[in-house]
This record gives sequence, structure tokens and C-alpha cells, in this order.
Amino acid sequence: METALTRLAGVRHPIVQTGMGWVAGPRLVSAAANAGALGILASATMTLDQLRTAIAEVRCRTDAPFGVNLRADAADAGDRVRLIIDGGVRVASFALAPSAELIAELKEAGVVVIPSVGARRHAEKVAAWGADAVIVQGGEGGGHTGEVATSVLLPQVVDAVRIPVVAAGGFFDGRGLVAALAYGAAGVAMGTRFLLTSDSTVPDAVKARYLAATVRDVTVTRAVDGLPHRMLRTDLVAALERSGRARRLLHAIRRAAGFRKLSGLTWRQMVRDGLALRHGKELSWSQVLLAANTPMLLRSAMVDGRTDLGVMASGQVAGVIDDLPSCAELLERIMKEAEETTARLTTAR
Repeated sequence: METALTRLAGVRHPIVQTGMGWVAGPRLVSAAANAGALGILASATMTLDQLRTAIAEVRCRTDAPFGVNLRADAADAGDRVRLIIDGGVRVASFALAPSAELIAELKEAGVVVIPSVGARRHAEKVAAWGADAVIVQGGEGGGHTGEVATSVLLPQVVDAVRIPVVAAGGFFDGRGLVAALAYGAAGVAMGTRFLLTSDSTVPDAVKARYLAATVRDVTVTRAVDGLPHRMLRTDLVAALERSGRARRLLHAIRRAAGFRKLSGLTWRQMVRDGLALRHGKELSWSQVLLAANTPMLLRSAMVDGRTDLGVMASGQVAGVIDDLPSCAELLERIMKEAEETTARLTTAR
């Protein structure tokens, strides 16, 4: 299936595997790429050396195009951009809108720039700055999310910009792909569906929690880092919501120290990242510190398998997923279902 996304990224299928922290490592990214999707490597939880090694490992595992996701507001964003360029990475994906200067630097080097946004005005801004495409995530999506459903947000963005739009939030099968294309999207991006594959390195106990979840078990909370965050409802999430501000803050500071050690960042760099996070948002300083919770709480679940001590970011689609196919099996299934759905619609006319 050829779309503006497949032509832009050089992939076989109009499907993106999103850059999930602690999840989208070399094994999952290369499996998604080999299956014909655009695999996105998550770099926000990696040091520069780890990112360099991860890019090299993906290159050893696949000849297909892939991308790297990074935080545009990170203190070392410029260094990461140069790693992407030097590593011959096809796509740069951003969780937050990159500056016009970063976009220009990447495009001059031949890298395709695809930021992720959650509002029409953000899509218009990055399009004006030269972004090649945009991923727009509706409120159904996992992790930090907005309030507007994909079915409302997607057509707004498609009508507002003249670059390819990739739909995210609520997609897991071929029917959803066809629906997104009908809205005018050039493809879909999926996180939770790729997390729940046999190629994902997420521990089996954590995958089991996702598979057991119903749509009512996926919630949005501000208790983790002060921002709306969609995740599985667990005893830990309920406890965080009941905790007072002082107790949450104490835990956040401890986890921030742990993340600083893992990431290799200095306290000054972490403060700088916190300032960037606070910019343009009505966040208190305690919320900025609470944001340090997220990487360590996610790591506890996604790496260590501690469903009792970690949080599990999740799209609402976790409630309708009940198996763990390989990326190759998943992509084959989705594309077959998309073809069957399109044929059925054509016949119905």
C-alpha cells in the first residue's frame, strides 16, 4: 500500500512503531522495520553513548529505514541530532516540537523530520517551520496525552496542513488503518500494539497485565508527574493519587537522583530540562520535580518487570488486544485486513 508516508520514509507499509521509552529498543525497532513499518528508536532514556550503540545495533539487524525519537527540549538535543545525521538515520521523530533551527539542520543533512503533536496549532507551527510530516495523537493514545479524540483531532489537522499526517491514538488493526486513510491521513502510528508483540523486550509479567486489562482499566492521571498521563490503573497509581503532595515530592526527588545516575545527566542539565518542560505550561516547581518520576517508574515496569513498583503507559487499545504476534505477523494481519475492509466497502457501494 503506497501513501505519502511510505514514499517519504521509504517503507513498505504506512505504519509507524512509535518511540516508547524503555520499550522501543534495537530489537523491536529492527523487527518492525524488517516487517515493513517505520520503526522508531526511543532515545530519551539513553545516554549519548547508548544511543550511538543502539543505532549501530539496529543497522546490524536491518537494512530497512528507521527513525530515532528525541526530546527537542533536552539539554543535549544538538548532540543527538548530530548522532542521527552521522548514523545515517532516515527519520528524526520528536516528542515535542523541535525548533526551526533543528529542523533546518536535519533537513539539510537529508533526514526526514516528523514531530508528534496533540493539537492543530502545534501541527501548523511545525509545518510552517519545515517539518516533512506530522504524527497527531488523539486522547486515546498512551503516555502523555490530550483530551481531544483522534476522530475529532485528525480531520482538523488534515485540513489545516499540507504535509502528510500520521494518525495515532486508538489504532491496532487494518480497519483502523482504513479509517485513518479515509480521514485523509497518510498512515497510522501505534505504540501499545507494538509493545504487545513477541519482539518487544517488555517482561512477560508486564505483558500479561496489559493483556488482562479491559478498556475500563486504562486511565488518565496527573498523579505521576503533574501532566495528563494515560496508563493502566494499578494499586500503585491509586496510591499515588491518594498520596499527599509532600510524600509524592519526596519520592520524586529520590527517583530523580536515580534517573540522573542512569542517564548520565548532571543536575544542571536536569534543571535545564525541567525549565524547558515548565516553559509555556502552568506547572508548579513541585510538578516539574514530579516529572522526574516518569522515567524511573516506567523503567521499573518495562525493564525490571515490577508491576507493583512501576507504571505502565498504555493506550486505550490495550483493552481490546489479546495476543502477542511477532511484528511480521502483526503487519501481515493488518495489511490483509485493510485490503479486505477496502474491498468490502467497495463492494457495498
